[in-house]
Amino acid sequence: MRVHVTDLKPGDYLKMDTFSSRGLHVLPKGAQLQIEEIAKLMQHGVDYVDIEAIQEEPVPSSRSSVIQSASRNFDTMIDGFESVYMEALTKGSFNQSVVDDILQPSLDSLDKHKDVVSLLLLLDREDNYTYNHSLQVGMLSYYIATWLGYSKKECYEIGRAGYLIDIGKCRISPDILNKPGKLTAAEFDEVKLHTIYGYEIIRNSMDDPYTALVALQHHERDDGSGYPHNLTKDDIHPYSQIAAVADIYSAMTSQRIYQSKQELISVLREINTLSFGKLNGKPVQALIQHLMPNFIGKRVLLSTGDMGVIIMNNPLDVFRPLIQMEGKFLDLARERTIAVVEIYME
Repeated sequence: MRVHVTDLKPGDYLKMDTFSSRGLHVLPKGAQLQIEEIAKLMQHGVDYVDIEAIQEEPVPSSRSSVIQSASRNFDTMIDGFESVYMEALTKGSFNQSVVDDILQPSLDSLDKHKDVVSLLLLLDREDNYTYNHSLQVGMLSYYIATWLGYSKKECYEIGRAGYLIDIGKCRISPDILNKPGKLTAAEFDEVKLHTIYGYEIIRNSMDDPYTALVALQHHERDDGSGYPHNLTKDDIHPYSQIAAVADIYSAMTSQRIYQSKQELISVLREINTLSFGKLNGKPVQALIQHLMPNFIGKRVLLSTGDMGVIIMNNPLDVFRPLIQMEGKFLDLARERTIAVVEIYME
């Protein structure tokens, strides 16, 4: 079956040896095509190839059902955080067993989901920022810990700590948290106290010093420029360094009253820059290396107003991918004036 290279799908098999217009052998007969092989054909100017006609097997679990299941878990976690948040506000503590009952099965279910970018897009909601943010930080902290090789128990502890890092905000005036304009110096000083409040609330609720420590330290920076205690790299707990990366990524990619959300890949580029001095490089690189492959196949809106699909991460500049749009290809590493402004689920 002869098809244009733009119609190839990962998993297709070449029926014949494939050559470029200059006679260069590009891929052998029988090669199974993945994203890299399809991109190679495009790079060599191959327009059409012959592939084996195969009988597609039914997918055992549809993508929509997986997404629906994840969405239900997220709803449960958000509702749960709201109840924990309100209990902390009224009592100064919360019931740890309630947190574990909500969080344990939900974080365990994340092991089934490898496409973390789709989960982040699923969490792109307009409702309460604090609750959504806490869920995103817990989820990303869990994944980063997994990618760094922590044990299952440690990954859960780190995910739980991320989920609870902003619990201290329950003591901050809603007028300040929801202020649409820039905070005054005095207001920002009050916001900074949420780290100390969170530490106190968690210590009153759990016999787990690490979770409280993450709440206290997640705004500390390796160069000593963070708060509340201006700690430097060697004094910041590794759990806190992981949660700090998750916290910044979630905050920068979320819509807030006083800040528009930023596009997911450009935020990864900014976080990569922050890893040279402010953020610990290990969790940053784990996040980048595991998220970037998830962008392949996602629909995007470009700054030109055109729509396209990411088909390959550029080895020369991983943050500027190769885009397919209406039968042509755009290399953002070469077209420096064009940028991705929005990413969508397939």
